[in-house]
Amino acid sequence: MSFIKTSINLSSGVLSLFPLVMLSAKSKKNYKTHDYSQLIKGRDYVFESLHGGIEGHMTGIGKGLKPHDYIVLKHGSSIFRYQIAEIDYYSEPPDMWIALLKRVLVE
Repeated sequence: MSFIKTSINLSSGVLSLFPLVMLSAKSKKNYKTHDYSQLIKGRDYVFESLHGGIEGHMTGIGKGLKPHDYIVLKHGSSIFRYQIAEIDYYSEPPDMWIALLKRVLVE
């Protein structure tokens, strides 16, 4: 079990060395995009930037968000696209979640 945890931690560390994740068109065709760009940060969701905005923790409300799906956010006048690396739903309310996001290039 500790080997698995070590492997996961090592791979997470290696991934953080790459500022932007590029995915092939084939690998992302089944993932949904959830647009939160019209919502208000601090009121409708909370976003904590990590590593200069390359990653972030986000708490929000919504159903059907899954790992590898995308979230679109607006920071100031800029639009950013993030991929959900991990997501956990709260038990109450059941549509509230917290996720680890990684910024991706917009094509």
